[in-house]
Amino acid sequence: MAEILALDDVQDATVLIGKILTKKGHNVHTFTEEDDAIAYVKENKVDLAILDIKLKKMSGVEVLALMKEAAPDMHAIMLTGYPTVETAREAISLGADEYCVKPIDRDELEDKVAKVLAG
Repeated sequence: MAEILALDDVQDATVLIGKILTKKGHNVHTFTEEDDAIAYVKENKVDLAILDIKLKKMSGVEVLALMKEAAPDMHAIMLTGYPTVETAREAISLGADEYCVKPIDRDELEDKVAKVLAG
């Protein structure tokens, strides 16, 4: 199955993503700090990053840009509690494959992860 990274400044969100996707057979690596997640991508193979748009030090879109430099083939799904057309457009222009609206819906997350990985 896939190597998935989840980054959210709220630990409960990363735990939830981890539980949902681990049950689907994926290896999920969870982070609450942008620097740690970026460093992980530079050192390890990651098939899919699930990134919250609103983080502590930088935006998820900025993190995605840095991760894509290190791993251009990595897929990404952005999470947002504040969906706007601009945010979605910016995320997709930087290489995000999908985005999910928070609170996280198990079925939506599973479907979008399967779709992106099948991609």
